Amino acid sequence: MIRRILAAVLVASTLSVVSATEAAEQPRPGEEAKSRPPEQPASGGVQLDVARTKLANGLTVLVHEDRSAPVVSTYLFYRSGSRNEHPGRTGIAHLFEHMMFKGSKNVEPEAHTSIISSVGGQSNAYTTEDATVFWETFPAQYLPLALWLEADRMATLRIDDSVFRREREVVKEERRMRVENQPYGRLNEIVYNYAFTAHPYKHPTIGSLVDLEAASIEDVRDFYLTYYVPENATVTIAHQDSSAFAC
Repeated sequence: MIRRILAAVLVASTLSVVSATEAAEQPRPGEEAKSRPPEQPASGGVQLDVARTKLANGLTVLVHEDRSAPVVSTYLFYRSGSRNEHPGRTGIAHLFEHMMFKGSKNVEPEAHTSIISSVGGQSNAYTTEDATVFWETFPAQYLPLALWLEADRMATLRIDDSVFRREREVVKEERRMRVENQPYGRLNEIVYNYAFTAHPYKHPTIGSLVDLEAASIEDVRDFYLTYYVPENATVTIAHQDSSAFAC
C-alpha cells in the first residue's frame, strides 16, 4: 500500500512539473510562439585534458592542468561507501570518515585540517553510498605537503579504542540532529527502504543508532585494512602546472 502511495506521489509530482513547463512555454494572447533553441548534443559539454597514471602500489592518479588560479585542488576517492557495509553494521563507512581525522603516525589528532588551514587552504570530507571522499584546496606550492598528509593517514592511521568510542557518540548525535529530530527527517530512509529490497542502497549512509552502538573497534580496523589501501583509491589533482607533478 505504501509503495502505491509513494509511486502515485512521484507520478503526480512529475506530471505537475511537466504541465507547468508546457504552460510556461505557451505564448500569451497577442504574442507569437517562440521557437526553441536547438538542443546541444551531449558531447558539447566541458572537455578536460586529464592525464591518467596507475602507480606501482595500485593507486590511480588523475592530473588536470588548470592555470586559472595559483591553487591546487585534490580529491582522494576511496571506493568504500555505505554499499560496502554488512547487515547489522550500517554507518561504518561514514564513521570511518571521522576516524581519518584522528591522527596518524606523524600527524596529531585534528592536525591534518589545521595544517591545511595554516597555509591558507581548506579541507573536508563526505561519504556517499559508493565512496568516501577527502578533498583539499590550497596554494600551489603546498602540493607535496598535502600529498604527504594523505599518504601518512592512508598508511599509518591511529585507531585507538577510546577515540573510536568518543567518535561513535559524535556520529550518533549527528544522526539524532539531522534525522531523528528533524520534521520528515526519515523520509528518504523510508523511500529508499521501499525502493530497494536487497540492494545495499536500502540502508542510510549514516547508519542506524542500533548498528552504530553495536559497532566495535575490530569492525573499524577491518574496514580500514580492507578498503583504505592504494589499489582501492583514486586521487585527482587540478594543478596550474602539470609538469611540476610527475607520477
